[in-house]
Amino acid sequence: MQPDVSLATCCDVEELSALVVDTAFHLHKELGPGLMEHVYEAVLAQLLQRRGLEVAQHVSVPFVVAGLHFDEGLHVDLLVNKVFLVELKSVEALAPVHYKQVLTYLRLLKLPVGLMINFGAATFKEGVTRIVNGHRDTANSRLRVNRGR
Repeated sequence: MQPDVSLATCCDVEELSALVVDTAFHLHKELGPGLMEHVYEAVLAQLLQRRGLEVAQHVSVPFVVAGLHFDEGLHVDLLVNKVFLVELKSVEALAPVHYKQVLTYLRLLKLPVGLMINFGAATFKEGVTRIVNGHRDTANSRLRVNRGR
């Protein structure tokens, strides 16, 4: 299957968010909940690549804290087009710390938006949350967790 050229040139975080949500929704619909996290990660990464997006898995991302540079320690599940973070889980229920983890990743990486997707949820709607780090979007998303004050 040829990648969709219109999607391959996508670089706006709002468009990336919509593409990832759409792709993950169809994946959840097809496979259902309850498989191991790495299965969803591998399939989602390939489906996003098929749509023409650049996807890196298990990325060790360098970051700076208090003037100290670290090359290891921060690992994100998926980094899409180098600007959009996706964290995946496959658990019955997420804990509050899972959302805080994604927000911390976004802050350290200076990224505006990311998604927490829990494929263990009964429905996709219950399992997807958009997390915002100071981003002002053009549309009011129902998935937003942090309004980025």
